[in-house]
Amino acid sequence: MLIPTVGPIVGHTTSRHARIFLRGDVQVGAMVFAGLRFRRAGESDWSSPAFIQLTEARDMCEVVTLTPLAANTEYEYQAGWLPAPGLEALEQWLLHWPGKVYRFTTPSDRSALPRGYIVGSCRYLRMTAGLPSLPQLGDRIFASIHHLAQRSEAAVNALLMIGDQVYIDDLNIIAPDREYKAILHKYRTAFSQPHIANLMASLPTYMILDDHEIEDNWPANRSPQDDVLYNNTMAAYELYQASHGPALERRGDGTVEDLPRRYWYPITHGDIEWFVTDSRSRRNLSADNRRMLDEEQEEALCNWLIQSPARVKFVVTSVMFYPDGKSPGGDAWKAFPEQRLRLLETIRTQRIKNVFFVCGDVHGSLTSRLSHSEDPDFEVHTIVSSPLCNSLFLPYAKASTFILDQPLARTEAGEYRHQLTSAVISQDNFAHLLVEAEQLRVSYYDRYGKWLQSLNFTLR
Repeated sequence: MLIPTVGPIVGHTTSRHARIFLRGDVQVGAMVFAGLRFRRAGESDWSSPAFIQLTEARDMCEVVTLTPLAANTEYEYQAGWLPAPGLEALEQWLLHWPGKVYRFTTPSDRSALPRGYIVGSCRYLRMTAGLPSLPQLGDRIFASIHHLAQRSEAAVNALLMIGDQVYIDDLNIIAPDREYKAILHKYRTAFSQPHIANLMASLPTYMILDDHEIEDNWPANRSPQDDVLYNNTMAAYELYQASHGPALERRGDGTVEDLPRRYWYPITHGDIEWFVTDSRSRRNLSADNRRMLDEEQEEALCNWLIQSPARVKFVVTSVMFYPDGKSPGGDAWKAFPEQRLRLLETIRTQRIKNVFFVCGDVHGSLTSRLSHSEDPDFEVHTIVSSPLCNSLFLPYAKASTFILDQPLARTEAGEYRHQLTSAVISQDNFAHLLVEAEQLRVSYYDRYGKWLQSLNFTLR
């Protein structure tokens, strides 16, 4: 068997199953199959192999579900691909698996356990004539993340990549990538760099898109000629990012649906829950119904906020929830104040505790607290983590980037007031979130794994 050309990527992982993405390659005149097998770490016997056919229609990509698994258990697995005349022949062959053995750990299903997460966004990889330019600059940080995840005292349950994992539009001014073939090549290159590949093969990875998966400031800059671009970028996004995440439902036979009905999704780890929003592809820019999240998504988010029994609730929105930037652009929540206020009022009036908005996009990292002038019981926080790797041509955010001297919103019931609770980090970085019994600790590190700052938030 041959090693995957992209992956394997450990995707959505629960205490009972794990989704593994991989890509093979075209073999002229032959069918191609991917295979995986697994076992508990330390055991000698492998499971029966799971095989799935790879097709050019899906760029030779597929997702295999490993099941049944046990909670809080380390597993080993091997993955590869090969041409074969058919599935029956494969099941009878004595296969020689690639020597690489990968490892991942399923999350515990118990509550009140310390849990860790890595959060990052905006990984810029410029492509020139089909080749990455200085790829080591954008790949080095993933070695640092992997090192931290391996030495962390509390288990790191997941890596959340919350937007701009690829820059499809990196050369829009000179030579924009609009054709499906070129877009797929960009994904293959971005996800097969050595350090990110090593990390995603062992740490459950969750993704959500932002504008550069399509085009800068999408859909505000959309033109009538962009329909083909959108269809091509979304088809590639579904293959390489959505396919191994929770947005695709499991069928009764354990396989995963081919196409997602939506891109947003929840994640549950004991008494810690995440709601990962699609803050980009479902926007409505009309004057009479302007919204960042479509109606179905807003209703689902509000119901989750109210009904979920989770002790801590993380809401991922790829663009800034607050504070607002000083620039006049309409890309973040600043341009959707009515919907943002509805979400805040839901949290305030329903007395929902320990809500943290996790954001990216701005090429600067920070934390910020939001309070209410007439309601001392209200409190939410933002945690911003961006960028994993900045372009040499784009500035970093700094404190002066944001509006900090006026309320976020005013209503008859009072003012929503915010303040920074950290320094603004203006360099490549990632965030490590550690949820403990009484506090959330947020620590930021640079691309070399050097600690930058830590903040503690008391849980209520």
